[in-house]
Amino acid sequence: MDKYTIKGGKKLKGEVRVIGAKNAALKALVAACLTDKEVIIHNVPLISDFYVMIDIMKELGADVKLSGHTVKIQMKSFSQISIPLDKAVLARTSSMFIAPLLARSGEAIIPNPGGCRLGARPIDRTINGIKQMNVGITYHSEDGYFHAKTKGLIGTKYHFKKNTHTGTETLILAAVLAHGTTILENAAEEPEIDDIINLLNRMGANVARTGNRQITINGVDKLHGAEYTISPDRIEVATFAVAALVTGGDVFIKDANKTDISLFLERLRLTGAGIEEREDGIRFFSTGTLNAVDVTTGIHPGFLTDWQALWGVLMTQAKGMSIIHETVFEDKLGYIEDLQRMGAKVKLFRPVVKNPEKVYNFNLDDDNPENFHAVKISGPTALHNAVMTTLDIRAGAAVVLAALCAKGKSTIFGIEKLDRGYEEFEKRLQELGADIKRIKDE
Repeated sequence: MDKYTIKGGKKLKGEVRVIGAKNAALKALVAACLTDKEVIIHNVPLISDFYVMIDIMKELGADVKLSGHTVKIQMKSFSQISIPLDKAVLARTSSMFIAPLLARSGEAIIPNPGGCRLGARPIDRTINGIKQMNVGITYHSEDGYFHAKTKGLIGTKYHFKKNTHTGTETLILAAVLAHGTTILENAAEEPEIDDIINLLNRMGANVARTGNRQITINGVDKLHGAEYTISPDRIEVATFAVAALVTGGDVFIKDANKTDISLFLERLRLTGAGIEEREDGIRFFSTGTLNAVDVTTGIHPGFLTDWQALWGVLMTQAKGMSIIHETVFEDKLGYIEDLQRMGAKVKLFRPVVKNPEKVYNFNLDDDNPENFHAVKISGPTALHNAVMTTLDIRAGAAVVLAALCAKGKSTIFGIEKLDRGYEEFEKRLQELGADIKRIKDE
């Protein structure tokens, strides 16, 4: 298990470039498998999840060539219909291969997806939608696989009970080669989905947003090759922005797209943080003070759940009391214990909610009384060093940022989870002046 050692107190200064969005790039790899022609994708993040997906594609029969941040993919035909379990447990997006496998082979054997454990994260909303497209699916509890077969995908009208990013994309991928028209209602609106829609349309698909949270897909006979560039990662933008602010620094984030982080910028301006928008990016700098600001996470265009832990660290350095209310996942405040360990003044609680079915995006049946959905944070607090273990990608990034502004030397174990979402995280922080070292497990 690799670890970070971090000596806090260094002000981060300089310039950093954000790479392509993880939540778009991994799905784009799956989209490339819908055609037997070559698909070229630029600005891909070289993260461990990306390499896992490439390994899965190679085992399925794809020819994959990676050069820098560009990948060329050609899936002439599938050599097998089953996703290897040892790879699938590492990346949640592995479940999405059900779409190209059904579209081109008529059969798919998909294991329950892995990835970060952020509560139950069921894929029932996806499976139910796929079933409506003339697909028979059974789950075999003895091996943990979904077995799916079809004599031909048929378009359908499907209403998602609750928002699902990956579910929306999976059904889009299944529908592009289906017979007839598919209409998805209460579909997710995240900008990463638009990346996938744009790529598919360049490949010859007919996909459009046709109404409020509605996507219409007119099936086509086949897709062709295409070339596409993945948009910058908006979670990385928030990560480096908060890193600059909690350390009292000054960082310019090249290629940051203000449109995709508009709500983050709106809440950040209320804190009094320094923000300078430029044509080629955004500069974030300390003004000497930060004011406490409440946030409630939500589906797009709401405050992104993956910004939540980062915001928690920011609020430990803000004057006053702030409240963070997590509504997307039922169990995503585990990092608060680490902040407590570092001296933060925080208090977890379950807020009184009149209509939880509408407020919370997770399945209420998956919740339990031990889960807290909100936290009160009082600041500013001088954090001190601690020994911590990474819970998930964003919680891990949060404790790294907390350690950067804390007094003393902190140690963070389990940083392989960070490798799943951030390319060369420690090296990019080092270039901004951070005293952070990666210690390899021997």
